[in-house]
Amino acid sequence: MRLEHKHAIVTGGAGGIGRATSIALAAEGAAVAVVDLNAEAAEAVAEEIRAAGGTAIAIAADVASEPDIERVVSTVVAELGGVDVVFNNAGIIRRTTAVETTVEEWDRVFGVNVRSIFLMCKHVVPVMAAAGGGSIVNTGSGWGLKGGGQAISYCASKGAVVNMTRALAIDHGPQGIRVNSVNPGDVNTGMLRDEARQLSQDADAFLAEAADRPLRRMGEPREIAAAVVWLASDESSYVTGSALVVDGGGIA
Repeated sequence: MRLEHKHAIVTGGAGGIGRATSIALAAEGAAVAVVDLNAEAAEAVAEEIRAAGGTAIAIAADVASEPDIERVVSTVVAELGGVDVVFNNAGIIRRTTAVETTVEEWDRVFGVNVRSIFLMCKHVVPVMAAAGGGSIVNTGSGWGLKGGGQAISYCASKGAVVNMTRALAIDHGPQGIRVNSVNPGDVNTGMLRDEARQLSQDADAFLAEAADRPLRRMGEPREIAAAVVWLASDESSYVTGSALVVDGGGIA
């Protein structure tokens, strides 16, 4: 197993890509902390992992809150024994233009999508450095690389994630810490269906449009999870600062 004896944190771990990645990391031998705002959903994923023979704990937290992030890191160190892998996956989207976006919406999107990564890295990097290194994977987006329509706060936040990842990789490479981003295209999750609702569009038509790419389908959460597992493992030991695109040929 590629992650045996490793300890992992997954934010936004209760649904979609986060759930799939929590399960995939555990299947490769990692002990996983499933972190989510929804305590019940996080516990359900942790129980699913335990039922399959893995090790997992659930932690309810608001990832935009520094006290919550400090609590997450200290809990994982105390209960699992350390932190070797972090998947900063928690994210939200608001499908609005600049004119339609409120300041409160802008701040919330940046809080969940950007500040959460800064806070997690602020508190987990010293733990990883003391142990000799680790791997951090951040969820960007194809729209963080090229932009998209009616999602200004989301696109700006994911662009920040991609470049913050590069800065983190430069700063902490000497400590043995690799930092990369995985940048999905449209993935078959509840979040994608919520976008249709926000835009007041027919869900089936919206999903059909999302599948219009060279591979002629949307991605599945397990496919993003596979990329994260690779970036977390020693198979990618010379990869850092990268923006790995997993989008079915949409080319970001």
